[in-house]
Amino acid sequence: MTIELTRPEDDPPTAVDAEATTDAKAATRESLEDYTLRFAPRSYRTWAPGVVATSALGGIAYLADFSIGANIGIAHGTVNALLGIAVAAVVIFVTGMPLAYYAARYNLDLDLITRGSGFGYYGSVITNVIFATFTFIFFALEGSIMAQGLQLGLGIPLWAGYFVSTVMVIPLVIYGMKALSKLQVWTTPFWLVLMVLPFAYLVISHPSSVGDFFSFRGQGDGSVSLSSVMLAAGVCLSLIGQIAEQIDYLRFMPPRTAENRRRWWAAVIIAGPGWVVFGALKQAVGLFLAVYLIATLDPQASASANEPVHQFLGIYQQMVPGWLAMTLAVVLVVISQIKINVTNAYSGSLAWTNASTRITKTYPGRVVFVIVNVAIALVLMESNMFAFLNTVLGFYANLGMAWIVTVATDIAINKYVLKLSPKRPEFRRGMLYAWNPVGVVSLLLSGGISIAMFFGAFGPAVQPFSPIFAVLIAFVATPVMAILTRGRFYLRRQDDGIDLPAFDADGNPSGERLRDLATGLEFERPDMIASAVPGPDGEKQYISSLSLATDRTGEHVLPVQ
Repeated sequence: MTIELTRPEDDPPTAVDAEATTDAKAATRESLEDYTLRFAPRSYRTWAPGVVATSALGGIAYLADFSIGANIGIAHGTVNALLGIAVAAVVIFVTGMPLAYYAARYNLDLDLITRGSGFGYYGSVITNVIFATFTFIFFALEGSIMAQGLQLGLGIPLWAGYFVSTVMVIPLVIYGMKALSKLQVWTTPFWLVLMVLPFAYLVISHPSSVGDFFSFRGQGDGSVSLSSVMLAAGVCLSLIGQIAEQIDYLRFMPPRTAENRRRWWAAVIIAGPGWVVFGALKQAVGLFLAVYLIATLDPQASASANEPVHQFLGIYQQMVPGWLAMTLAVVLVVISQIKINVTNAYSGSLAWTNASTRITKTYPGRVVFVIVNVAIALVLMESNMFAFLNTVLGFYANLGMAWIVTVATDIAINKYVLKLSPKRPEFRRGMLYAWNPVGVVSLLLSGGISIAMFFGAFGPAVQPFSPIFAVLIAFVATPVMAILTRGRFYLRRQDDGIDLPAFDADGNPSGERLRDLATGLEFERPDMIASAVPGPDGEKQYISSLSLATDRTGEHVLPVQ
């Protein structure tokens, strides 16, 4: 069913309409913009759960896990590194589950979820910046790895390799989910074979490498140490923001029905929080390959054993002729970096665009922020970020966890246990308060205190535990703030002014359509809200969340209820 406006076609728009219409229409070029500022409509979500899951898992093809595993193992020894990896994986899985469910169930990206889960319409701009930082840090890290491969295999100087690895992903990112899903599905089988083959070869042909791996002591004495475990976990926990990139795919899940329920849940779990299982395995394999290179080939190999291209090249050279080994290593690196950096660039552009549009009330286009994001990453690469990887990731982990744990706690505790947060997510301007102290204060407390710990403000004894404190503070502060505020700052209105139900009989977002007064285009019911401005004959008008985001005067925003 479609409810149409009765405003005559020759009735000229008001000045406010004219200001908002250009930006709103730009944002609705769906084939190009890929639903940047709103929920993914039902009519667009035509992929099967398995296709969405495969596309999402293609985004974890990055080789940074191999570097991270090697770095923390070389620093702390195998046992401490594996324990740290396990601690991080548990935290990431538990916090990622509610976020993945909400994204797939309600077809929202993590910014839209964050708005209604404790931060408010403008409050989530803070977390957008945190997430955008995650994307360009990891774009730079992955681009550095690709440049190392191009230098080793083709003799391309690092500075030029950084540039090539940056520019080549831009055309692939512009067209969003349709292009990315094809890229990820087509390249995943080949990537899996190239990645798994060296590990399987070592285990089968060199069984002693397993014993060498577990006895590796790193730069210390190799004894189990809680502080070493926590330092290792802190580096791994920097990847907690990856759930937001998984969600950028999971928001395109089809509606959950009785027929596809099992496949739907399997896809959500595997491609949502389940990404960390694959990530943890890659970290362990990265350390395994590094230990083999150091112990078997060259005791001085630790200088390059944390670089994935050298890890894979060293093993491939024992399996096949040198020229083929080099080819396979370079191909693996290039495929991996393209698969992950198109996701980094894509997700980063969504985050920047969301933040910019809400602050400026203008829509410059997602492509602009693709360029911005990769440009920042290029500067980091040229600054040799790879040389101080552990410090960068350890610092970022505190911010990432403060955000993710706050939102996950709001969903799991404040919504389902305390029932102080609205159970169904809200993201539309006018329905939310601008700022919600529940999430904002929890984030500031968790991030601020844990970062101070990271830099030694509370002494060296607690310094390694800053990531755990980030988790604990966010987990405690979020429900405490909800109780103190009695949940008053979640919704400024209970009614969006539309009589049609927002959800179907199965609890999925409705596919009914309404016409947007600013653009004349039709949007699905969950994306719409009644306008505060009646039509020429006093009739009710409707406006999309996109148009409302670019309404500079705010005259269409419904009053507080």
